[in-house]
Amino acid sequence: MEYRGHDRRQAQFRLDWVDVARGLGIWAVVVGHVWTRGPLRDALYSFHMPLFFLLSGMLSRPQDVGAFTRRQLVGQMRPYLLFLALLILMDQIIEPLKGGRPIFHQWPDDLAPILLGGFWLRGPYTIFWFVPCLMMARILFNVALRRWPDVLDRRWAMLLPPMLVLAYALGWWTQASPLGLLSVPMAFVLLWVGALWPRVRWRGWMVAPLGALALVGLAGVMPTLNMKAADYGWPLLSIASAIATSLLLFRLSALVAPFAGPVAAVGRASLVIMYAHVAIIHYLSPYMGKPWLLLAALLIPFAIARLIRLSPAASRWLN
Repeated sequence: MEYRGHDRRQAQFRLDWVDVARGLGIWAVVVGHVWTRGPLRDALYSFHMPLFFLLSGMLSRPQDVGAFTRRQLVGQMRPYLLFLALLILMDQIIEPLKGGRPIFHQWPDDLAPILLGGFWLRGPYTIFWFVPCLMMARILFNVALRRWPDVLDRRWAMLLPPMLVLAYALGWWTQASPLGLLSVPMAFVLLWVGALWPRVRWRGWMVAPLGALALVGLAGVMPTLNMKAADYGWPLLSIASAIATSLLLFRLSALVAPFAGPVAAVGRASLVIMYAHVAIIHYLSPYMGKPWLLLAALLIPFAIARLIRLSPAASRWLN
């Protein structure tokens, strides 16, 4: 019984550090959308979206392709569509009250950009590229992982370089990204790196090279990333810096997890915060200073997430 209890505590610890990492990541996302220019914004944009793809890759396991694909399509697109519909409805109410015009006001013509999503969703909806991109990347990654469960299998070496070339080629060719799918090839590569990382035994000396590489991105020496537009900065180097920063944050999350309960709680609400924070910033920015705006963009979606968890029906549809 003691051994089982120890196992449960260890499993909870592992879950807690993942939530802490998510909490740090979503904090970086929100701050980057409040401070939209300057060194702080550039530092956060150098890693904040790759962090979520890497973390998802770390948690990936080969699963039945059909069942996994169905779960992803239903489990991810259902809250995507519901949150998007709710925000569009809110915009139809809020903007006229402010004396403005809703973003989508030419019906039925506006149905096309809404359905296309990604590149065509801006303003309070700008973050809606991320979940479909992650979903599709995870589906494709699971197909490959099911075929080659060992991420060190040499056949991955034949798949990943063309995927990287495709990622950069698409980004140079266009920014048009239906449902955020333009970024899927780079997301796929990041999922693989994330799946590989648990195979690497941590050594103290790793802090130096990872820290140096992370610092180059955080300090703005290299162009920052804009994954939504498939803009990955300097080929390989900018994305490598993002990976280095994220891996160091994962290590930090594991070290502070026993003392970082509030950060972990934010991480558990990260999906709702991801969907809702940009709209809050969009509507409240004329009336609040940036520190207060940051608090509102974190705390209001956090409260909404807690309310959703109180209702089994709402949790089933919106989580």
